[in-house]
Amino acid sequence: MRAIILAGGFGKRLRPLTDTIAKSMVPVAGKPILLRQLEWLRGHGVDELVLCVGHLKETIVDYFGDGETHGVTIRYVVEDRPLGTAGAFRNAMESYPSGEPFFGLNGDVVTDLDPVMLVDRLRRTNAVAAIALVPLPSPFGEVVTDDQERVTSFLEKPRLMDHWINAGVYCLAPSIASYLPKEGSIENDVFPILAREGKLVASKQPDEFWTSIDSPKDIEAAAARLAQGPQEPSR
Repeated sequence: MRAIILAGGFGKRLRPLTDTIAKSMVPVAGKPILLRQLEWLRGHGVDELVLCVGHLKETIVDYFGDGETHGVTIRYVVEDRPLGTAGAFRNAMESYPSGEPFFGLNGDVVTDLDPVMLVDRLRRTNAVAAIALVPLPSPFGEVVTDDQERVTSFLEKPRLMDHWINAGVYCLAPSIASYLPKEGSIENDVFPILAREGKLVASKQPDEFWTSIDSPKDIEAAAARLAQGPQEPSR
């Protein structure tokens, strides 16, 4: 199966790291984000990656080459200027056509969620896209009290299980191409249209590890969480 990864971002909030390497090459617990994604996807049956690259693309190409040493085939689509997430997916689909559903994801995500659930969800419906949802991580700690307002415990930045966010991991049908503009955002310009047409479905994944790497604090938090190993289900 194929995955298209958007790896062309500037990563301005990660400077000075991204002054010399692409954002998706920033190391988390000793491994570049993109290598973690490759290993995760390969474990779920992905054998071909299309990398949409731009800023400092040579740091990606020099590291991965054609992908043979990592057990996959890697192809590259170069963006001379930012096209937005929708434009990048369209550009990749036009460069390397395929009649099969594919995974699409942002190049700053570190996760162990199950993308195969998205494939199953897409194939069981007439949807054009399936998106992974994860619980909203609270930016603050929570104080837990009993019915007499005695403090019973403290939770460090819990996940808010009644609120869900887009994990930036998708399974997209080939028919998504007709919705994609040459430039624009798949999140803001495409998914709302699909939602109105009833062609967007979701897979809630409450217990899997997920984070996006947008700041140095995210790198530290992700490394600490990875060091803990698998967690008990929250349900």
